[in-house]
Amino acid sequence: MCATCGCSDHADPRVTSPGAQHGSDHDHGHSHEHGDDHHHDVGAPPHVHARPASRIVQIEQDVLAKNDRLAAHNRGWLDGRGIRAWNLMSSPGAGKTTLLERTIRDLGAELAMSVIEGDQATLRDAERIRATGCPVVQINTGSGCHLDAAMLAEGLRQLDPPMHSILMIENVGNLVCPALFDLGEHTRAVIMSVTEGEDKPLKYPHMFRASEVMVLSKVDLLPHLDFDVAQCLAHARRVNPRLEILALSATRGDGLEDWYDLLRRGRQPAAV
Repeated sequence: MCATCGCSDHADPRVTSPGAQHGSDHDHGHSHEHGDDHHHDVGAPPHVHARPASRIVQIEQDVLAKNDRLAAHNRGWLDGRGIRAWNLMSSPGAGKTTLLERTIRDLGAELAMSVIEGDQATLRDAERIRATGCPVVQINTGSGCHLDAAMLAEGLRQLDPPMHSILMIENVGNLVCPALFDLGEHTRAVIMSVTEGEDKPLKYPHMFRASEVMVLSKVDLLPHLDFDVAQCLAHARRVNPRLEILALSATRGDGLEDWYDLLRRGRQPAAV
């Protein structure tokens, strides 16, 4: 059990390359033993295993410490190959995959890119990226609500991104737990769409505080929404004054050159 977010460590994450011989829905043909050697009598009432608060805190510290060690290893592996990794985080439907598709199609001939997709289930997003011609692997987390450093390590093993390239990691759609888990990335970007409400930075401050870049997406929809851009940006700056904020539309093209310049200039946010 992950004490930090409550998702199960029996989530059985799967890493799949789209187009591989075996899809994500095949049967493994074996059972998983969970080491629970006690039994429950049929008809007996359920019981609760007490876990003191101090034990929960210790488990959380152990989980994050182990993850941070693996993340440091991932970062060293990437650094040794001159690969710059981005961790793209957002709520579901904010436009991460659409932005990646447009970015790959517009910059693919200029910048070598590859993608690791994170979702609880299906290969849908990875197939969309694969259709652009970009190398991609899909990580399905099962009941897990975020990617972690161990999952990324396995994804890197299968993807084997080219040297001196950009790696885009599309995290599971969730504005909470992905911010807690270092993957070994170099830059964290939170993508927020104008359909979500301008108070998101205040409601989910850790996500915006943990990021270096904020992308305000789907700005082409602003004429149809009651969304105060200035107030949203003020909220974001209040939470994290060092955020570099971009506003864009991946479908219409507004603001994309600012995003592309960010990728071109060594993949580092500008100094504030």
